[in-house]
Amino acid sequence: MADKALTDFEKLKKAQDANLLILEEIDRLCRLHGITYLLDSGTLIGAVRHEGFIPWDDDVDIAFTRENWERFKAFSHELKSGFSLLLPEDFAGGTRFFDFTPRVIFDKSIRSMGGGLGFYKGEEAANYYEGRLNHLWVDIFILDNDPDSALLGKIARLKLKALYGMAMHYRFELDMDKYKGMEKLFVMTLSLMGRLVSMPRIFKMYEKTSVWFNKNKTKKLYYSNYQPDWLHCSVEREWSESAIERSFEGKRFMCPKDSESVLTMLYGDYMKLPPEEKRVPTHSEDIEILE
Repeated sequence: MADKALTDFEKLKKAQDANLLILEEIDRLCRLHGITYLLDSGTLIGAVRHEGFIPWDDDVDIAFTRENWERFKAFSHELKSGFSLLLPEDFAGGTRFFDFTPRVIFDKSIRSMGGGLGFYKGEEAANYYEGRLNHLWVDIFILDNDPDSALLGKIARLKLKALYGMAMHYRFELDMDKYKGMEKLFVMTLSLMGRLVSMPRIFKMYEKTSVWFNKNKTKKLYYSNYQPDWLHCSVEREWSESAIERSFEGKRFMCPKDSESVLTMLYGDYMKLPPEEKRVPTHSEDIEILE
């Protein structure tokens, strides 16, 4: 098992090195088939601000436009041994829900059971997801057409949020203490409604809503599988439809053409460091890398 004598810094470095291996494999497969991906979220901040990982960050996020995502998915069987694509609907035949985020899994990494799965802790939660999340992974976010009509955009996002709430009925557990007031009532009601609709059906409805406006070219794109409180995020098409290369940990990876505008939209002043107490890793619990 993982060496318990490792310092926090050593654990963080180990997680970063493992995540870099996943990113390199994604990059290899994409370049082989002419597929464009984009560093996203904190990983993009790292590329722009630090030319590598944010010093306390321990995961990797990327984004694809829908077309590039479909091509990557089609070629995912060509990932090297030790890496695999995990789709949101892969748990128990699509009957369980974690979120709507596909992931490239590093199968040779084993996460500490004590670290849990994000907001879940312990072996019971890990088993509910069939042990498939007991590894390090790279999150994949998908960019779909954001309608030019603000009203239609709001309707689409409201439907996606409602479907997310219904899907929460199929999570390992739902911690209602995280919510207050009307938000708590909203989540509880939607979760109860989820009992009336199968999880496979919710998956189909979510994807159908995500691609609702993809037949016609729009001015903007939006991240259709972000968490509900980030669904408002959208980017100008020219910011993210093509890529440039930036240095990241001494290697070159694809980033949005206008990375600075994307980051400003997401975070505001992304060059400003967060308070020191928030500069902590969230995924680098003890991990073991199998040979």
